[in-house]
Amino acid sequence: MERAHRDKLQRRFGAHLKGKRVICLDIPDDYAFMQPELVALLEKKVEPFLK
Repeated sequence: MERAHRDKLQRRFGAHLKGKRVICLDIPDDYAFMQPELVALLEKKVEPFLK
């Protein structure tokens, strides 16, 4: 999710997101579905939030 996506979520669903944590991983939408580089980047960026 890019920051623009997070901001759009806040504008559209702000009331529903109260008390919820939305994390922006700053990964550009430049990858194909399940592209190995994307999967590796996701694993790296998400790991700290799953501990």
